Amino acid sequence: MRDDDGAEREPVGQRPEDEPGQGVVTAFGRQLKLLRTRAGLERPDFGKLVGYAPQSVASFEQGRRIPPPRFIDRADEVLDAGGVLRALKEEVARAQYPAFFRDMARLEAEAVELCAYDTHVINGLLQTEEYTRALLAMRRPLLDEETIELRVAARLARHEIFDRWPAPLLSFVLEESLLRKPLGGKAVLRRQLEQLLLIGDRRSVELQVMPLDREDNAGVDGPFTVIARRGGEQLMYTEVQGRSRLLTDRDETRLAAARYGIIRSQALTPRETLEFIEKLLGEL
Repeated sequence: MRDDDGAEREPVGQRPEDEPGQGVVTAFGRQLKLLRTRAGLERPDFGKLVGYAPQSVASFEQGRRIPPPRFIDRADEVLDAGGVLRALKEEVARAQYPAFFRDMARLEAEAVELCAYDTHVINGLLQTEEYTRALLAMRRPLLDEETIELRVAARLARHEIFDRWPAPLLSFVLEESLLRKPLGGKAVLRRQLEQLLLIGDRRSVELQVMPLDREDNAGVDGPFTVIARRGGEQLMYTEVQGRSRLLTDRDETRLAAARYGIIRSQALTPRETLEFIEKLLGEL
């Protein structure tokens, strides 16, 4: 996307949503303005050097928009900031997520093992861009387009977990009903099923489906995710109605991991799952 003057503008410029995110973005903006003025650059001149319109630079400096990583890297270089701006990049990036998900986004980035059981919508790590955008457009109250685009970009950025090395161990169990809901339309569902086949074929991923005809399902209490960090620490994450809960109690997380193991044993095997998804694709 481009601004009126032709400078590049990325669709990652949401208004920070709450005080924690606002604080980081505001601090970054103040530091950016200080460094720019110290360098003797007006916004239009600085904008040309970093490839952004003066209006975008003003939004970043005033904390009204969240600057993308590429802007931060280029600004640090142009302003000879010595890594001062880059040092804030991780925290600024976290501000693009809804407040309730920020801790989980950090844990995903650190996970050596992640096990997720989903019952309502396909896990965010598995979603296509079209599926994500369709889900966000269905939210009530409605989200503005800028917020939707920011969250789409943020969710897609989480897919980097599949390319990390050493690769974390990733396990997903999805209820069959998720693969039959035409959320966003049949074309969106088809593309989503195709993506599941690609992801499920990765060596670091175990993808399983819990069939609707199972008479015994240990997941009746709902969706949850178990995350293991280096050193053996386990945590359990749950999310509902825009609210999240992160459990660290050792007994609770141990039980959650055991429950997930039972769920896996009740679901289709990874090979059976890929065959099942291929069959569903043939029916669309």
